[in-house]
Amino acid sequence: MSRRDDESSEPSADAAAQARRAMERAREAARARGASTRSARQSAKSRAAKRRESGARHPYGEGRDPKPIDATIAAILDESGWTDDVAIAGVTARWREVVGDAIADHCEEVAFADGVVRVRATTTAWATQLGTMSGHIRQLLNEAIGDDIVTDVTVVGPTGRSWVKGPRTVRGRGPRDTYG
Repeated sequence: MSRRDDESSEPSADAAAQARRAMERAREAARARGASTRSARQSAKSRAAKRRESGARHPYGEGRDPKPIDATIAAILDESGWTDDVAIAGVTARWREVVGDAIADHCEEVAFADGVVRVRATTTAWATQLGTMSGHIRQLLNEAIGDDIVTDVTVVGPTGRSWVKGPRTVRGRGPRDTYG
């Protein structure tokens, strides 16, 4: 039997040590030329992660991952400057919850502009009463919104019937013989 047959049948500890040294030399050579010594599987994972990171760019988030709808809507509202208007609309929709049943039974929110909420009362007596309570109503509205958006509450009394149907009117005596 030749010496080669003996070496192939019995691996020696010396051969394993030589293989380790050869692998270390190869790694050192790779480091010297700037190559990565990571395995192919690890580098494939890192390439996939970089592809995910470098996905499509969108003004409301990074990458291709779906974003929560509330974060996207909040970004759109902030960008457009509609946050105050949406907060007031939310309070208007929950008017009875915010101001309470006693006040909601006798008034309704009519308009909001420049921090002033305009409220219409059902009677002139309630208009007077709500005028004295305007500070309390403003406090309730600001607590519901979360910020000091409402600066004043204006209370108006009930109005009579109006035949005006648009922003432009003609001065005159108004409707006279319109009902036959």
